[in-house]
Amino acid sequence: MTVVWINGAFGAGKTTIARELIDLIPNSTLFDPEVIGGGLQHLLPAKRLAEVGDFQDLPIWRRLVIDTAAAMLAELGGTLVVPMTLLRQEYRDEIFGGLAARRIPVRHILLAPTETILRERIASREIPRDLPEGEMRVRQWSYDHIEPYRTALVSWLTADAHPIDTSALTPREAAARIAEAVSDGSVPACEIVQTPEPTAETLAAGVLLFDEHDRVLLVDPTYKAGWEFPGGVVEPGEAPARAGMREVAEETGIRLGDVPRLLVVDWEPPAPPGFGGLRLLFDGGRLGTAEAGRLLLPGPELRDWRFVTEEEAAGLLPPVRFERLRWALRARERGAALYLEAGAPVG
Repeated sequence: MTVVWINGAFGAGKTTIARELIDLIPNSTLFDPEVIGGGLQHLLPAKRLAEVGDFQDLPIWRRLVIDTAAAMLAELGGTLVVPMTLLRQEYRDEIFGGLAARRIPVRHILLAPTETILRERIASREIPRDLPEGEMRVRQWSYDHIEPYRTALVSWLTADAHPIDTSALTPREAAARIAEAVSDGSVPACEIVQTPEPTAETLAAGVLLFDEHDRVLLVDPTYKAGWEFPGGVVEPGEAPARAGMREVAEETGIRLGDVPRLLVVDWEPPAPPGFGGLRLLFDGGRLGTAEAGRLLLPGPELRDWRFVTEEEAAGLLPPVRFERLRWALRARERGAALYLEAGAPVG
C-alpha cells in the first residue's frame, strides 16, 4: 500500500492529471481531500468555519485526511492517488507523518509548470458558474496563492518533492511521466520516521540541553507539527532517563556521559484522539561550543533546531508544553523536581 501525493499550485492541473494517473498505475484509486473540506462545511458550526481562512487550517481536516486515506487503503489496497496542494510544511509534516505512523509510505510529486504557464491555465480554467463562491472569486483565490507557492518552492518544497515540469505536457503525458517515475523508483518514499501512533497512555522522556548562555535547545520534528524538546517515548522495560539519553543521541548525535537529573513529572490528560500519559523532563546540562557544533541536524527525524530563551520558547511551543518547560526551568533553578498535572504544579 502506498500514497502518491500530487502537489502543486492551485490551478496546476492536479486533479485532471490524477484522473489520468489512475488509468496508468495498476490497482490505484483517486482520493480527493477536497471532499472532506466540503463535508466539513455541513458538519461544523458556521462560527468555527469563519475562524479559519482555509479548511486546511482546521486540525479536524488534517486528521480526517489521514484517517480516510488509511481506511481506503485498508479497504482497497494498492495505491492511493491524492491530488492536493500543501504549501505549509507543518501541514505536510502532520499529514505525511500520520500516514507514516500507519506504515503507509508517501511518494511526493510536485507539478511545476512555469509561472507564466500557470497563470495562463488559471485564466482559462473551467469553473462551474453555479459555485457559491463565484467564478471570479475562485479564480482570484488561485492567483492569490501563487506567492505562497513561490515561497514554499524556495524554502522547502523542491527539496522534499519530485518535481515534474508540466509546462509543455498534456495531462495524459504528465500522468505517464509520473507513473514512470513511480514505477522505476525515481520517486522514493518520503524520509519520515514511522512513529506508531499510541493505543494507550504513554510515558515520554524529554531532555533539556543548554548552551553557554543558558538558552534551551528546541527541535522541529519532521513527523509532527510544532517544536519540541529532544526526547521521545520510553520503550517497554526501558528506564526513562536512559530513554531520554537514547533519544538525544538518535536525534542530535550528542551522547550524554551522565544520567540527567529529573526536573518535572507532568501528567498529560487524554485529549482525543490522543491518550495522554506521563511526560518527564530531565536536565541534560550545558553544551560547550564544540558540542553544540556537532549537532547532526537537520535529518530524517528533525528539520531544524535552535537555542532559545524562555520568552522565545513561548512563541514556538504549544501552551501546555511551554508551561512544562517553564516549570522545569524553575525546578532547575531551585534544585528540586516538581510534579505537574496538565502543565500546572500540584502539591
